[in-house]
Amino acid sequence: MAKKDAPPRWDRRMQQRLARGEAAALGELYDRFASLVHGLAHRVLKDEHAADCVTREVFVHVWQHPDAYDPRQSPLRTWIAALTHRLAVQRLRAAGTAALAEGGPGTADDLEHTVRHASVAARADYIVQAMPTPLRAALELAYFQRRDYRQTAADLGVTEDEARRRLRLGLQLLSTAHDAPSPGVPPEYGGAA
Repeated sequence: MAKKDAPPRWDRRMQQRLARGEAAALGELYDRFASLVHGLAHRVLKDEHAADCVTREVFVHVWQHPDAYDPRQSPLRTWIAALTHRLAVQRLRAAGTAALAEGGPGTADDLEHTVRHASVAARADYIVQAMPTPLRAALELAYFQRRDYRQTAADLGVTEDEARRRLRLGLQLLSTAHDAPSPGVPPEYGGAA
């Protein structure tokens, strides 16, 4: 059995390949995570062009600074999501600050509220994408199709107790979106110190 703190082999190899400057590694990384990065950036910024820019910034940063990722600290997916979140929030805050400086509507408190709301929404999206499929399926049935736990159990072919367990666990995970980001995310990317 592998040690609990050992990084996943793919993450470690990808970091090493990026550090060697393998362009093919960047292509693989992009193929695997571009939709996650773009989706999180779009969730924060609510702007397609700005999300495209953040997506480019994330992959440029990863290419130029592959040693910034430590596979022992967190999974590569988590690190990239945290980097995306940080860059998108910086862009949102900068755009809001510039609008305020030009006499735009709102206050600095309004801007911080907007940034907090966008951050929580992006974390919630990431949590839902990262949660195990059985939990996500139960939540999607309950939320989008308005199923109760009995209907969810029937739709998934599981017992009512199992459906309640999946819904409870999924909601517990989702409730952490208001908390500090996931463990393993370095403080410079918004994690706990």
